[in-house]
Amino acid sequence: MEELISRVQQAAAEKRPGANISPQEVANIKAYFGFDKPAPVRYAIWLGKVASLDLGKSYTYQEPVWNVIKSKFPISLFFGITSFILSYLVSLPLGVAKALRNGSWFDTLTSGAIFTGFVIPGYALGILLIIFLGGGRFFNLFPISGIVSDEFETLSLAGKVLDFLHHMVLPLFCYMISEFAILTMMLKNSLMDEMGKDYMRTAVVKGSTFKRAIWKHAFRNALIPLATRAGEIFTVMFAGSILIERVFDIDGMGLLVYTSMVNRDYNVVMGIIMLSSLMAMLGRLFSDVLYVFVDPRIRFD
Repeated sequence: MEELISRVQQAAAEKRPGANISPQEVANIKAYFGFDKPAPVRYAIWLGKVASLDLGKSYTYQEPVWNVIKSKFPISLFFGITSFILSYLVSLPLGVAKALRNGSWFDTLTSGAIFTGFVIPGYALGILLIIFLGGGRFFNLFPISGIVSDEFETLSLAGKVLDFLHHMVLPLFCYMISEFAILTMMLKNSLMDEMGKDYMRTAVVKGSTFKRAIWKHAFRNALIPLATRAGEIFTVMFAGSILIERVFDIDGMGLLVYTSMVNRDYNVVMGIIMLSSLMAMLGRLFSDVLYVFVDPRIRFD
């Protein structure tokens, strides 16, 4: 059967889908992949396997889907968590500063930079960074492909850490630029809306300074929209980014999704869709938990 599948793949690569394949062989292939059964039956069989944590076997890699996903997941997990943390660490103080200095030259300059980052896709920014900082035509400051150098194994522990971080600078910047722009403007607009409400004027009338009222009352309420978006970290760190990984030659989840769809590796595609859906539900639960800490009016009874 594996020899037959190899012949089919070779024929497909040569754009000869039916070359040298008899009807009986086609029927055997359909039976091997389960396509000889109706779609509802195939789905019920797949669902039963998922219930027992069996995602099947990858047609491309010839190993369990769990193993394929686990081999690609760590790098996407690193990018997802790191870009999430960095985005919030930069966006929170910058959003507050923009709200407090609304209309100033600082607000104008930072808004221009933020909107520029928002409209440029991550992969396009990656190409520009390679040209300007990756030895394309100007500076050769950062590596442009992979996650480690060829001599990585010969380095000391500190050298390995520095080498890995050196490779991560440009991809991380591309990962976080769009999210950083959205979070900053979201916090600024939310905080400005809170600053104009009656409870802020009441706090100032009672003797509190305006900045103290902001940090004690308005800032916490302004975080509610950001708490909603925080749940997306679960889907981002699992799905990865196909185009950014292609630009920087990173073998992560995004590239796995792309290659599995191109190669029609249905078990891997279905496994990723199922796990992505599960992550999305966990993300929404995570957002609901954050609401409790951000908004004291919300309680889980």
